Amino acid sequence: MSDTLRHVRHVLDENPVTKVAAILFTAFVLLALVGPWIVPYDPLASDSGAALQPPSAAHWFGTDALGRDIFSRTIVATRLDMGIAVAAVSLSFVIGIALGLVAGYHGGWWDAGVTRLADTIMAFPLFVLAMGIVAALGNTVGNIVLATAIINLPFYIRVARAETNVRRSAGFIEAARLSGNGDWRILTRHLFPNILPPAMVQVSLNMGWAILNAAGLSFIGLGVRPPTPEWGILVAEGAQFIVSGEWWVAFFPGAVLMLAVFSFNLLGDALRDIFDPRKRT
Repeated sequence: MSDTLRHVRHVLDENPVTKVAAILFTAFVLLALVGPWIVPYDPLASDSGAALQPPSAAHWFGTDALGRDIFSRTIVATRLDMGIAVAAVSLSFVIGIALGLVAGYHGGWWDAGVTRLADTIMAFPLFVLAMGIVAALGNTVGNIVLATAIINLPFYIRVARAETNVRRSAGFIEAARLSGNGDWRILTRHLFPNILPPAMVQVSLNMGWAILNAAGLSFIGLGVRPPTPEWGILVAEGAQFIVSGEWWVAFFPGAVLMLAVFSFNLLGDALRDIFDPRKRT
């Protein structure tokens, strides 16, 4: 365990920008875990007498049209948005990597079928496809996770298939096969660890896209339903007040959303180096 921690620390120390992204990521994870218990106000409690107040010592991010504390709502929304992103990316990662591994290793009709599946999904504008899925199934959190997982599926299929296709005839795979290892063991113990580095870069990027996708669906009314605190909803509710000068209603939730996507996009290189077996030598 200590070797792993030293390796992670070494990777982060090599790139200060990545270290900043890791700090931001850790902060978002902590907010998602403990946010609802540390906020100063009830995120659903309205106060008409305090409507549209600018940022102050009492309300750090100001208040919205119903007098709700924007800081509390933004912090509480972290858990929902992060939860949707983690669930969707985990689902697409597990299914996509499994399909890509088998397709790249065995080839033939399985490879053709999996490739056609990925191409079919990629033929649609991905956000429009997510809109269609949520509109057809209903705008629940579960359906948002499902739609986000479906549009991310081709990325993992392609990464796993390409990496497996390159390595299935490599010397270490032939040695493992000659040593009596079955296909399942070769896939899970020899090929899977070697496709993790590029796959983890994709995970980092997809986490940012998943958060944007969930926020975008909520922004247009197809995502999480008000008054549930969610970054896309908060931005949508504040957009109408920008012209009249109440900029803080949309600005702070939008800034937090931007920081979350920014941190995930910068973490890709670090995750690649952390999970790359060759970097441990």
